[in-house]
Amino acid sequence: MKRGAISNLLRKLRLIYFTDWLQFYWQRFKHRKVNREFKKTYPDVAIPPDYLLYESFQIHYPKYYIKSREAAKDLVLRFKNHTTLDNKKVLDWGCGPARILRHLPELMDDNCTFYGTDYNSKSIEWCSENLPNIQFNNNKLSADLPYENDYFDIIYGLSIFTHLSAKMHTNWFNELYRVLKPGGIMLITTQGDIYKDKLTDSEREVFNSGNLVVRGKVKEGHRTYSAFQPKTFMLNMVKPAEVLEHIEQPVKGKWYPQDIWILRKI
Repeated sequence: MKRGAISNLLRKLRLIYFTDWLQFYWQRFKHRKVNREFKKTYPDVAIPPDYLLYESFQIHYPKYYIKSREAAKDLVLRFKNHTTLDNKKVLDWGCGPARILRHLPELMDDNCTFYGTDYNSKSIEWCSENLPNIQFNNNKLSADLPYENDYFDIIYGLSIFTHLSAKMHTNWFNELYRVLKPGGIMLITTQGDIYKDKLTDSEREVFNSGNLVVRGKVKEGHRTYSAFQPKTFMLNMVKPAEVLEHIEQPVKGKWYPQDIWILRKI
């Protein structure tokens, strides 16, 4: 039985949260040595509680801090391809425990300002207490941000739409577009065509018809809630914007890279 079918069966039997907790404990046990060594080597680096890491990434401290700094560098380079990085307001939508955002003040110009928003109040509480010089906001699942129209120069959301329903895709894109300045850049990631290998036959049929595929029956926004986005669906959703880049990457071993969409507000 394919993993997708197993996942859907666990959702039907209401066992997906239980198996996710087992995965959490297994991951924490598996990485205990490398995490212990990291804490010895980098005693001054603030690391979020393990479950906050697990919800948004992995319980692997070197990957959270060191590898994510490299990912932040790559993100900055993608921004530079389409805009200057002088005096910019930057929003990390769905920042979680800020594995990317915490590095941006060092990697971008000193006169930029940085913001993070997330629906997980515990993540926002940890970020606010441990990461100075970044402004954090605890949003709701509903698409409602406390920022003025045309406020941000750059907005990015990494693997956030991948945990939302079709309705929330539309609502959140419209809200992000509202707070993005004209000429501003938005970078988002999705589970595109290469993820068809992970879909069941019936899910693939829906995907190939251009419709969003959702594995729900869990709390929307949670890591176990998964959405897969075909190109047609995305192009319809982002119609108000100019698509600057749609980057599709090949499977790399067991890693399935998400599609990268870079948009400009017209």
